[in-house]
Amino acid sequence: MPLYSLDNHHLALTVSPCGGTILQLLAKRADGNVHLLRPSVLSEETPAAESACFPLLPFGNRLKGNDFYFKGRHYTLPPNTGDAHYLHGDGWLGNWQCTFQNEDALTLAFTHRSDSYCYCAEQHFSLHDDRLDISLCITNQGTESLPFGLGWHPFFPLSETTRLQAKASGYWQEDAQWLAGKHHHALPAGLDFNTPQPLPRHWVNNGFSGGDGKAEIVWPGAGHKLSLTTSPECPVFFLFISDSRFDAGCQHDFFCFEPMTHAPNDHHLPHGGSLRVLSPGESLTQQMSLHSATINIPE
Repeated sequence: MPLYSLDNHHLALTVSPCGGTILQLLAKRADGNVHLLRPSVLSEETPAAESACFPLLPFGNRLKGNDFYFKGRHYTLPPNTGDAHYLHGDGWLGNWQCTFQNEDALTLAFTHRSDSYCYCAEQHFSLHDDRLDISLCITNQGTESLPFGLGWHPFFPLSETTRLQAKASGYWQEDAQWLAGKHHHALPAGLDFNTPQPLPRHWVNNGFSGGDGKAEIVWPGAGHKLSLTTSPECPVFFLFISDSRFDAGCQHDFFCFEPMTHAPNDHHLPHGGSLRVLSPGESLTQQMSLHSATINIPE
């Protein structure tokens, strides 16, 4: 399957149908292009876990116990990777089909059917000067109403000077098997990014609540920044930083900031928690924008 490219005077985007992933997003600069997402191998064989960004659908993160009850029916979602849990949904593991492309826009489509979730999805990419807009739409094609959620899993370049700012009022403590555990209404030292802060150089795998769907990432060494916004505002984000205990080759050269429409394990809350219940034929749409800008570096 071919890769797809969008290009204008400010940005260059490469998308793969394998997982509906972004493989590259570059900010064009006269003094050298800047990677706004972590570089990945530009190949249709690059798996989503090694890409620069992948979509989360029909919901994100892990489902504790790999099952849930909804409207009196029991649903089972078996593990879909080497992880013990059903992880990040299906879209990142499937093949997407191109349904539209011109110079600055691209639409990919994906269909999934199982004993639980049956749906079709579209992911639309468009360049607008120095901004990439992505929209994700999912439609319930099953015969029963079910709770759905959407999000993205971007990987951002990380250096010792990288700064992150993102609003949050609480977080989920990590539990066994990388699950989201107890929710706390206060942020611990080192994980409060309400003001711009450097990122830890150790393992982090936590969900954060009380977000406003926005984040700003600054790379002072590159003289560049990126603003992430979501519409509607995603109230939850996950922050992931690997380390050598999980990945022997870890170089601390990337981190993940994952906006989501819902909280982890919302399937186990009454009425699906903050997940959106879609009746057969109903759709849910979420948008994310990545806005690139240069910054002045103090002398």
